[in-house]
Amino acid sequence: MTDATGGTNATSGPGAQGVPGAVPGPAGAVPGPAGAGSPGAGDAEAARRVRVVLVDDHRMFRTGVQAEIGETARTGVEVVGEAADVDQAVTVITATRPEVVLLDVHLPGGGGVEVLRRSASLMADPERPVRFLALSVSDAAEDVIGVIRGGARGYVTKTITGTDLVDAIFRVSEGDAVFSPRLAGFVLDAFASTDAPPVDEDLDRLTQREREVLRLIARGYAYKEIAKQLFISVKTVESHVSAVLRKLQLSNRHELTRWAAARRLV
Repeated sequence: MTDATGGTNATSGPGAQGVPGAVPGPAGAVPGPAGAGSPGAGDAEAARRVRVVLVDDHRMFRTGVQAEIGETARTGVEVVGEAADVDQAVTVITATRPEVVLLDVHLPGGGGVEVLRRSASLMADPERPVRFLALSVSDAAEDVIGVIRGGARGYVTKTITGTDLVDAIFRVSEGDAVFSPRLAGFVLDAFASTDAPPVDEDLDRLTQREREVLRLIARGYAYKEIAKQLFISVKTVESHVSAVLRKLQLSNRHELTRWAAARRLV
């Protein structure tokens, strides 16, 4: 394991034309596996080319990642498609066949785990496997373990720098497993244990987004900070907090913090 310290016409290619979310390439360019650089490109540049699809339900975040890593001549990363939910992700990934998918854990339509489940045949392709790198705001053990069990090759949080993200993309494209430093321990512990994790019925009542808000509240974040972290409005944060308090039968955020600490969710 290696530590790491974010509707247009499809790119030309078999089965990719007209797919919403695919990013058009330069005129005359023919996409292909890593190493298929433009005519006249040097061997070193061609060897550093990795085709990537971004899957995240926040458009602003996708735009920021694209700006950070998508300058292909500088980074060697070519963003060939984007998606905002499970169905669109599966369509774009199948059409563009990237080397690496940057996958958010929490997505409309079933989450990152559902994308992995429906992409199993692409991951298992011996000639051109599609590899997945989870990129999420969540650093919860169950989220990390869930996508790794689903087939992702790594998991990094959205605090990662652009340079480290590019490095992680290349390592995953080569078959390495890449994790943000503290997350690797979750995976080691999970796969070293033969016992299934205990079911917490109270926690299971919460949606994935409510769990994210719960953890940030328990860590002392203000509503505005949570809104910024999760790319949602303050009003939406307030709605999630109210729902969590109601479902857990708690009265205020102080009780919520104690509840989360008792379950080691902080």
